[in-house]
Amino acid sequence: MPILTIDQVMHAYVTNQSAVLALDHLSLTVERGEFLSFLGPSGCGKTTLLSIIAGLIEPTKGRVLIEGKEAKSMRQTIGYMLQHDYLFPWKTIEQNVTLGLKLTGKYSEKTRKQTLALLHQIGLRDVDDRYPYELSGGMRQRAALVRTLATDPKILLLDEPFSALDYQTKLKLEDLVWETLKQYRKTALLVTHDIGEAIAMSDRIVLFTARPGKIKRIVSVPDSLKACTPFQARQHPDFSPIFQMIWKELESIEQT
Repeated sequence: MPILTIDQVMHAYVTNQSAVLALDHLSLTVERGEFLSFLGPSGCGKTTLLSIIAGLIEPTKGRVLIEGKEAKSMRQTIGYMLQHDYLFPWKTIEQNVTLGLKLTGKYSEKTRKQTLALLHQIGLRDVDDRYPYELSGGMRQRAALVRTLATDPKILLLDEPFSALDYQTKLKLEDLVWETLKQYRKTALLVTHDIGEAIAMSDRIVLFTARPGKIKRIVSVPDSLKACTPFQARQHPDFSPIFQMIWKELESIEQT
């Protein structure tokens, strides 16, 4: 059974004055441990789809199942990492990264130690008692990743989590997130506007049409690139041809 099933999902935003169709008859299945990226024009419903998968909003039509159960009943199995870290400035890093454990009733001395061990593992040592303002942007995003993973989610939703960072930090975090998710065998869905990032990190890339969002094409990343870290993938000879193909596909989508 796929870990995630999106079945004929439609979603419209309705006000007193208008109705805007964001997603139109979208169907997709995701296997356990897969990394998928969503690419498409701005406003094509990528983030709306993440919100539906997270159980934050219900689709107008269709359904989303996580392990065969309705997404809204599986909210605690979802981790969500956003463009901004949203760490609470008045809480220490330890208090921030263990917050999800407390909110979901999973906090114990064992889970606390596991979370701090992960914090140290990804290069954040000696920051437990520090506050977010004392850390760089890249360090705060690492802490946000630990907070997301602390509750052991089944699926991670990543909504442009690197876009606010400088390029060098972004590349380093791509590798870190990719390696961490591989190690813990997590399923992940990434919304991005960066074609290179999608190719370097993903198993498959879903290309969306302009609004209303439909699946235009699903691109499978070659095994030669999937075996590489994101940084290595960008240097691989197979990288440029798939980049050019996706670039042309997105250009054709934006011109229709």
